[in-house]
Amino acid sequence: MGAELVESIEHLRQRLTEARRANATIGLVPTMGALHAGHVRLIEEARHECQAVVVSIFVNPLQFDREDDLRRYPRRLDQDRQLCDRFGVDLVFAPAVTEMYPVPPECTIDVGHLADHLCGKYRPGHFHSVATVVMKLFGIVQPDRAYFGEKDAQQLAIIRRFVADLNVPVRIVGVPTVREPDGLALSSRNAQLGPAERQSAIALFRALKAADRRIASGDTDAEQVKRLAAAEIPPDDPSLRLEYLEIVDPETMQPVTAITGPVRVAGALWVGSTRLIDNVLSLGAT
Repeated sequence: MGAELVESIEHLRQRLTEARRANATIGLVPTMGALHAGHVRLIEEARHECQAVVVSIFVNPLQFDREDDLRRYPRRLDQDRQLCDRFGVDLVFAPAVTEMYPVPPECTIDVGHLADHLCGKYRPGHFHSVATVVMKLFGIVQPDRAYFGEKDAQQLAIIRRFVADLNVPVRIVGVPTVREPDGLALSSRNAQLGPAERQSAIALFRALKAADRRIASGDTDAEQVKRLAAAEIPPDDPSLRLEYLEIVDPETMQPVTAITGPVRVAGALWVGSTRLIDNVLSLGAT
């Protein structure tokens, strides 16, 4: 039997009640669809650890700060269902916006200082909307484990923190970033890139790796590392605009000035009209 499409919360809860009666461990992979090999890695981890796997596919309108970005976000439910079927997903939860938000929400998750920098600085309100929809999914699915990619490191840190702070009974599993052979992080937004833009997009990963090499060689001055790394973004390419390149504490997501231990180097790069993010964990001098 293939992956079953479920569109209502009530029906999903009924199906999961059956799984719990069978003492199945339930794994949740929250997505916005347009699934790719990075999502497959999440599904594979969930399938390995859980007896019942739920993939949610929901383009959450609250977390978009630009209407054109929401409109352009790729949607391909039929292909996503086929992929889920191929990799052993049990339930695909694909609710309508009106199912998730029958009325505009008044109660949302405040994510505090974890959202002060990186993407949170440039997308005000984004992460409280992400945290809110993830918390709704946790309440609907009540999973034992939930799987998130490390490419969205700030999101992952925020989810881990609110789960700890609010005593949400779910284990958060971070899964390493999946990359193309040239290093570009897999993202649903990559589909928006033209051929020339795709070639230019690798500049972000090159900048992050340049920073990682400087840190591994013993450079502890964060500002200097950032300046040298940013030089990897070709200044003569009009399609590229570096939004940020920061070095932060891996847990608090706060910028550091002196590198004295593991740090996360994170960046956001506009490639034409497409915004890409990526990060690497740097362990310090070796």
